[in-house]
Amino acid sequence: MRRHLCVLLLTASQFAAPARASAAELASSYARARERTAQLREAGRAIFSDPMFSASGRQSCASCHDPARRYNPPNARDVQTGGPALRDQGLRALPTLTYLDRVPPYDNHHYDSEDEADNSIDNGPTGGLTWDGRVDTGAQQAAIPLTSKFEMANTIAGVAAAARKAPHAPTLRAALGSTVLDDDEHAFAAVARALAAFEEDDAEFSPYTSKYDAVLTGRATLSAQEQRGLALFEDARKGNCAQCHLSRRGLDGTPPAFSDYGLIALAVPRNANIARNRDPAFFDLGACGPEREDKANQDEYCGLFRTPTLRNVALRSAFFHNGKFHDLREVVEFYVTRDITPERWYAKDANGKTVFYDDLPAPYHANINRDPPFAGQKPGARPALSKSEIDDIVVFMRTLSDGYLKDSPYRAERGPAVSALPHEQSAR
Repeated sequence: MRRHLCVLLLTASQFAAPARASAAELASSYARARERTAQLREAGRAIFSDPMFSASGRQSCASCHDPARRYNPPNARDVQTGGPALRDQGLRALPTLTYLDRVPPYDNHHYDSEDEADNSIDNGPTGGLTWDGRVDTGAQQAAIPLTSKFEMANTIAGVAAAARKAPHAPTLRAALGSTVLDDDEHAFAAVARALAAFEEDDAEFSPYTSKYDAVLTGRATLSAQEQRGLALFEDARKGNCAQCHLSRRGLDGTPPAFSDYGLIALAVPRNANIARNRDPAFFDLGACGPEREDKANQDEYCGLFRTPTLRNVALRSAFFHNGKFHDLREVVEFYVTRDITPERWYAKDANGKTVFYDDLPAPYHANINRDPPFAGQKPGARPALSKSEIDDIVVFMRTLSDGYLKDSPYRAERGPAVSALPHEQSAR
């Protein structure tokens, strides 16, 4: 399910043919639309790597979203730095920009299941871009870092000026009109639209070229350890990862996104390395603030962050919204021992007592997820996964990194959609 078709087809009125247009006129209109789409995408590709759109003149989108790492951060920092002098620390770890086309618009009550095609189930808060789901379109998302004080830290006027001076300015004008850069507001919007257009390039941002995609289309098989890892990943009594990170193709053959994009409270430990967390009264509460403002003071949304895709997760070096963890195996360990060995994960107070869920105030603890593998966890309990089983799951997640195949195998498929995994029988 694609969240939108393409920002580049702009609006229907721009390219709508007259009511009695001939076939030739229609073909010409669509050809021009495709041409403008390509032009806007070309401009977006150039802007993405152009540091002149930042206040410092030294930071581009690609500085933090490394193409070589499938648009994950290029380093192991908890959060990235930016600002006018590149000295201001961000609040959250940067997510990957891949597979954003699968994210639905934000909804408090999302009724949709790509896995089971059952629209009767209320999945609760779901969707939206960024960790807190506060925007819905690629252009809205692209606009955020351009002016964020701890990211590129520019202004609308500054971005507009950079667009006018850029070597790709003629391409922007060709795509959106000769006067699009004359006004600051329109020029800023054009830059954001161009970035969104680039990020909708399927081959670049939604390639589906992992080993797991090869397995799902009969082009490869999982190793014995990878097979065990998948089984544990899906088993509700073990990892139960697939409850949120959907691993099966939809009934219509849609490849799995490895996220249901729901907003969930996991009670990730507080990260003392984030500058704003030095203030003991400050808390990043996700959907209810501080970056998202429309749900401020709505307690049921506090502590909720959007579930990211696990595609390309093994290419990351910082995990969760605050970059607290730097090892994928440790992430899985946290899931299966959060409430079994809380002293390992959470800080201690002045008396040496472990502060459960130290990055979420007590009034919001009711929001914390208790589904498996958290269900039944208490000090002294046995974890749902052994050390070797954790290893197996991590090995399986490495099969989700793109680049195993040259091109998406789904484009070449013919015949009816397949809803079952090719290896399903052997996994049982």
